[in-house]
Amino acid sequence: MTLAASVAALGAPAAFANEFYKMATLGPGSSPYMVMSTFARLVEERLGDVTFQVNATGAATQHGLQAGAGQLDFFMMAPIVHNLMLSGEGMFAEIPQAPEMAKNLRSLFIFPLGYYHIVTWADSGIETLDDVAGKTVFLGPPGGSAARTMEAIIEGATGLKADTDYTAVRIGWDAATQAFQDGRIDVYANPTLPPSPVIQQLSISRPVRLLGMSEEQMATDGVQAMTNRAGGTIATIPAGTYGDAVVNDADVTTVGSYAGIGTNASLPEEQIYRIVKAFWEGVQETQSSTPWLRNVTLEGAFHDLNMPLHPGAIRYYEEIGLTIPDAVRPPA
Repeated sequence: MTLAASVAALGAPAAFANEFYKMATLGPGSSPYMVMSTFARLVEERLGDVTFQVNATGAATQHGLQAGAGQLDFFMMAPIVHNLMLSGEGMFAEIPQAPEMAKNLRSLFIFPLGYYHIVTWADSGIETLDDVAGKTVFLGPPGGSAARTMEAIIEGATGLKADTDYTAVRIGWDAATQAFQDGRIDVYANPTLPPSPVIQQLSISRPVRLLGMSEEQMATDGVQAMTNRAGGTIATIPAGTYGDAVVNDADVTTVGSYAGIGTNASLPEEQIYRIVKAFWEGVQETQSSTPWLRNVTLEGAFHDLNMPLHPGAIRYYEEIGLTIPDAVRPPA
């Protein structure tokens, strides 16, 4: 179903009970899934009277539209996707109501979506990004920003074009993981937080290699466009992060992205305040035993954020002494 058709089918906003919330995120194994499912679990455990229904299907672009229409209570927001939704460009070009829907959205915080882990088997003969020529490469799910970003990274760094110089695969995260393990995909890309359980799982049976970028490749216009855009950054996966499971003996330079948790502006301030407070208090208690969760911090909660914060989130952050940038305060 196209985005335009999906929007037409949304209908009127769904009613929700105070204790029950609908949340949408990306598929299991992705960083948004790990962060948002952990968000739901921590809040449920600490509050006791809150239940989340987590739907881990679809793309972030679709989720933003559904949240803007009141069909979702919480969703993964990405700065670049929000910019396009506000302007009605890119994947929203045929959705005339997208800019107005974007005005209904509010954010809770932002976190590193992940560092692009570009993975191949250690014995594949693929040692650099240039070697993906003629190979089968998983870019990301169809219609999602991950696939667009990965395609741009490869073309920017190497000049290789998807479906011309290599075979581009755009399928769901779970299907791609299985296809890589079965040998039907030569290169698997996933923006995930290190140390990523996904990468650890992939490398259980045999060692893998991470394909990074040289200084020259990082300086190309195409790659710079990815690191300089809203939510983009240069990222480093330190050598030794995955032990002997990854054969790289040096740090791997790659592209990173930021994402966040968004909600609908109509949710009451008190409810969002309780939820945000419960989450961050839960994070402080569990970070020591959950290495990847250490990437999610209060210090970085507003990094590159371009969606106004929900008043309930602002209330909590001001309560603990954080300075709220004027740019992320909601319009009066």
